[in-house]
Amino acid sequence: MRNTIFLSLLFLFSMGCAQSKSKPITEFSQNDTKTGILVDVRTPEEYATGHIDNALNINWYDSDFAKQLESISKDETIYVYCKKGGRSAKAAHLLDSLGYKNVIDLEGGYDAYRNR
Repeated sequence: MRNTIFLSLLFLFSMGCAQSKSKPITEFSQNDTKTGILVDVRTPEEYATGHIDNALNINWYDSDFAKQLESISKDETIYVYCKKGGRSAKAAHLLDSLGYKNVIDLEGGYDAYRNR
């Protein structure tokens, strides 16, 4: 009986936690920026070599990365991408933990977007 209660509570807790969503970056379009903010988490040097139009560059490696996100409303839809998908997945997880409600990790990164 104790195990059943514990498992039930664990399930309810996990359902209540924010979870970022994801979608292939090749399905992203500029229409998505009309309803959300596009965040490129690559370095400024990577961003300068090419980026998706209307992307806001916030470097994942900056020590004040989380502080830079404070200008974005937690109710805003945020699309996150990087070069291949690793940093954006970490950034999406961090955004979730900070209370952002609608975070979408664009899987595949800028390389996949450019090669589509």
